[in-house]
Amino acid sequence: MQERQVRICVVGDELATGVGDARALGWTGRVVARTSFGRPAMMFTLAIPGETSTQLGARWETETAARFGPEPEVENRLVVALGRHDVAAGLSVARSRLNLANILDVAEANRTPTFVVGPPPGTPDQGDRIAELSDAFADVASRRRVPYVDTYTPLASHEQWLADLAQNGTSYPGQAGYGLMAWLVLHTGWHSWLGLPQDD
Repeated sequence: MQERQVRICVVGDELATGVGDARALGWTGRVVARTSFGRPAMMFTLAIPGETSTQLGARWETETAARFGPEPEVENRLVVALGRHDVAAGLSVARSRLNLANILDVAEANRTPTFVVGPPPGTPDQGDRIAELSDAFADVASRRRVPYVDTYTPLASHEQWLADLAQNGTSYPGQAGYGLMAWLVLHTGWHSWLGLPQDD
């Protein structure tokens, strides 16, 4: 009997593609490289630069539907990689919460298991607002029993992360920063979400 294939769609902004990473892996490529699926697996990164959660909410379902496979032959899974553009765009935290809630509720209605990765730290002037946004996203995910990776709290004062941003001269990390994000994802429920043994 043929093994059931898993297809994972990652939706988010440019951070999901590894912008600023000289190796062009980002955190998604590093996570896939460290995941032993043990069966046929495909991962698609569907990113739009500068995207807010409102814009993400308007497009994710159509774009993932084109890549997901038919049940029961294929197990479809969704990763929501939330960026920081809600802060720059001036969206209220309430609106951002509602946007994520709508995405998770539709995914649940479609019986698509979902995993959420929160926004990492960016420029210092955005710090408090990104922290508030991350906390709000974490609460929305928790209420729906969806795994949430807080990338903001452990990285906000992490020397290697800050050095990476300073070296790039932008709000994007480099190889070290994306490595840190990948580590957080891999050690915050990724394997259990996929039904795999934990990778130590």
